[in-house]
Amino acid sequence: MNASPQAKLVARLDAMNEFDRAPVSPDRLRGPGGFIGLYAGEHVAGTEFVIGPLFVAHGVATGDLLWGLLAGNLLAVLSWAFLCAPIAVRTRLNLYWHLRKITGPNLLFVYNIVNALMFCFLAGAMISVAATAVGIPFDMPMPGLDDLYPTSVAWALTALAVGGVVTALAVLGFDRIAWFSKIASPWLLLVFLASGLAVLPQLGVESFADLRTVANEKIWTGVPAEGRVRFTFWHVTFFAWFANMAMHIGMADLTILRYARKWQYGFASAFGMYLGHYLAWVASGALVALAIQQGGEVAPGPIAWLGSGAAGLIAVVVAGWTTANPTIYRAGLAMQTITPNWKRWKVTLAVGAATTVAALFPALMMRLLDFVALYGLILMPMGAAIFADFWIFPKIGLRSGYAEWKQIAFDWPAALAWIGTLAACRLMHVMWGWDIFFLGLPGWFVATGLFTGLSFLRKRLTREARTAAS
Repeated sequence: MNASPQAKLVARLDAMNEFDRAPVSPDRLRGPGGFIGLYAGEHVAGTEFVIGPLFVAHGVATGDLLWGLLAGNLLAVLSWAFLCAPIAVRTRLNLYWHLRKITGPNLLFVYNIVNALMFCFLAGAMISVAATAVGIPFDMPMPGLDDLYPTSVAWALTALAVGGVVTALAVLGFDRIAWFSKIASPWLLLVFLASGLAVLPQLGVESFADLRTVANEKIWTGVPAEGRVRFTFWHVTFFAWFANMAMHIGMADLTILRYARKWQYGFASAFGMYLGHYLAWVASGALVALAIQQGGEVAPGPIAWLGSGAAGLIAVVVAGWTTANPTIYRAGLAMQTITPNWKRWKVTLAVGAATTVAALFPALMMRLLDFVALYGLILMPMGAAIFADFWIFPKIGLRSGYAEWKQIAFDWPAALAWIGTLAACRLMHVMWGWDIFFLGLPGWFVATGLFTGLSFLRKRLTREARTAAS
């Protein structure tokens, strides 16, 4: 008896192997092209239409923006290439199965819940961005910078529809995600640049000599909007560096880079940083400056329409997809370790549904600067634990993968390092007034030191207990 189409689809999805609990096999390794496309597609994203305008709202000056983005994005690329990629290609394990060896399954359960929620919220913001473009032809009321909750039934329906498409793509796995990003990213970048250039004459740029004057007086003026903190060179540098802290320093991209043939493919992140987190942020700043000048809406869809019409709307939708897809994929793998009896595609489907619900709330999109800094900070200590376990422990006589070796369900040095780091960052914020954008760097050193020191303490206590028992 022939199986039904639905049964055939389920069988094909069940047969997909994404190496949930095993190293990637040599025949599935990928060359540099897929990673260039993936990073460009993920970071030339719909959210750039939010982050660029937020720099304008925070009153950054032109020079501070351009030099800060140059420095911060370079630091981000180096973090991917020298911290994350070498571990990824040596272990070939996704973040969650690698971390399990260090933390034990019970602590990993807690981490994966937090991790999946953070990625769901981030992907939800990207779906919200795409929804602002889909709603333009239907005259859908757009959320404003201060809106927290769904603004209309039309907004809710649009976000649900976009989320359904994004989830379907994420279910198909890494290869399809990389293929989609590789195809879409060159066109997306061209639309971003064309949009930014197209509005310059309306801002008063009639020659190259006018560009600097208009940039200083009408776009990045150095004057923040009411209620916003003024950003300096250091704000921009550290935000650009740590906007994706969870991915590189936090080691989330072990999941992606485990497919790379060489660790040098970590440098492919430069295509995302300098095309997306530099050129696209600059271009979208020009777009929002014109929108403010004309008294129009500042949501991603309307400002993209302002710059390049229908092509801009399509770019926002596709850019939202290329960013949300790998994010949902990562979240699905996080939940896979919690629900081992579920197939990966089923877990990803459930995660996509949760993400789509999160997308209904425009606050995730409109408060994106603060959110990406917070989620990176929360997930960073476990990345520091992976770094210490892989690079430092073998050199100082500590056992790597101690929890797996001793069959420990809950690794207390890792747990205390995580909690202690977040407490230290909170203390630095409260006592010294350090902005959240600056906490990641000292926090990483605190996390690495705590995890290493507590692991040494455990070794000493274990040795003393054995001596006392003998």
